[in-house]
Amino acid sequence: MGNLYRFVEPVVLLLLKKKVSAHGYDLAGELQEYALTDAEIERAALYRTLRQLEKNGNVISEWDVGKGGPARRIYRLTAEGEKHLDEWVSVLNHVSKSMLRFVREASAVARDRTAVRKGRSRGA
Repeated sequence: MGNLYRFVEPVVLLLLKKKVSAHGYDLAGELQEYALTDAEIERAALYRTLRQLEKNGNVISEWDVGKGGPARRIYRLTAEGEKHLDEWVSVLNHVSKSMLRFVREASAVARDRTAVRKGRSRGA
């Protein structure tokens, strides 16, 4: 299915928009629920995506040293990240419509071919 890791990005953006802020561990726990494919999302892909989103200015992070235990990064969506999420929504909406059109066409062709085969077997 190609580079599915790219589809981690819109899910991470959505989760951060909903949660306002979150640790990577928290995001990892919900990724599969919102995943855009059936492929399992590896934690490494999540953290690569978070680093890239931060590099691009879509996410900011800071160390959370409270509540005992080891320090963990906490991530927040930036205004630029919210715009990027809107772009993803637009792109995925277009892809969704295109995929639906493709599935309808492919299903119609499959039905037509089945009907032709059945017609040939009756006429033989």
